[in-house]
Amino acid sequence: MSRSAELRDNLTTVQRRIAGAARSVGRDPGEVDLVVITKYFPVDDVRRLIDLGVQHVGENKDQEASQKLADLSAAEREGVRVHFVGQLQSNKAGHVSAYADVVQSVDRAKIVNALAKGAARHERDVDVMLQVDLDGSDPGRGGVLVDDLLDLAQSVADADRLTLRGVMAVAPRGGDAGDAFARLAELAGTVQAVHPGADCISAGMSADLEAAIEHGATHVRVGSAILGPRPSL
Repeated sequence: MSRSAELRDNLTTVQRRIAGAARSVGRDPGEVDLVVITKYFPVDDVRRLIDLGVQHVGENKDQEASQKLADLSAAEREGVRVHFVGQLQSNKAGHVSAYADVVQSVDRAKIVNALAKGAARHERDVDVMLQVDLDGSDPGRGGVLVDDLLDLAQSVADADRLTLRGVMAVAPRGGDAGDAFARLAELAGTVQAVHPGADCISAGMSADLEAAIEHGATHVRVGSAILGPRPSL
């Protein structure tokens, strides 16, 4: 089987999972955007995904992402929105703002300030989601603590060239994904009550996208179920 055929079949399977999960809770499948995580995979796979109609790709590492995107033609790049989903250092944020359309992993004010400065320098507008640490048990994954969420949301809302779009989280290891995503949905509602335009929830990956959609996810981040096991660098 060719690589394009493999990706097409895997993509179809995931799209059917998304549609089934949405319909099972009375949602329109069109409400859920699939972000294909292309970390560690070559730019040729990104091209294949674009040819298959994928409109959102996600990257975790600044150096890898910027090099990969530089290899895309203007027409290819125009057809896809790039989501940066990895942990972000403030000294990298300005560079990420040069190519990312959405940064899903903003978790502290220092990142907000660096992103805003970079976006202004590159004359780009960047959508932002706030990564939430749902239980404080795994700080290595990043995420703003729940008690600080609204303050961080206000920082983004006040920043030039940034638009607050919503929240993002990863289900805690060893916990129930449904419980985690239910909590995220509550927090999303709290943010949206203050910032009505922040209506996005990014949650769910290959193993737990159904639970995320059940609890209102508007974006699911899927890598291995479409691209296969990540190659070693």
